[in-house]
Amino acid sequence: MVRLNGCHDRDEASGFRGCAISVARSQLPDAGDDELYWTDLVGLRVSTTEGVHLGEIARMMETGANDVMVVQGSVERLIPFLPGTVVQSVDVARKSIVVDWHPDD
Repeated sequence: MVRLNGCHDRDEASGFRGCAISVARSQLPDAGDDELYWTDLVGLRVSTTEGVHLGEIARMMETGANDVMVVQGSVERLIPFLPGTVVQSVDVARKSIVVDWHPDD
């Protein structure tokens, strides 16, 4: 939930429908252990466990079932963000993610 300055009820809030609302990174709480913000994943290089480069994360999307990485490379791939099964490691400092994913999938 958020509270917007000068917005006191639902009727006023409806005026913001369709608008982009952002928060400064400094206002967000630190991510906990084993937690990441999606914004930290965008731009990371994605490689398979065999070392095949698939591309970079262009964006993340929510599907209801699980989060999905949209990976832009020679082709666009939609890879589920499932730590421990598909996602083998995430190294934000090294800007890389290793996935158990076949390049032709």
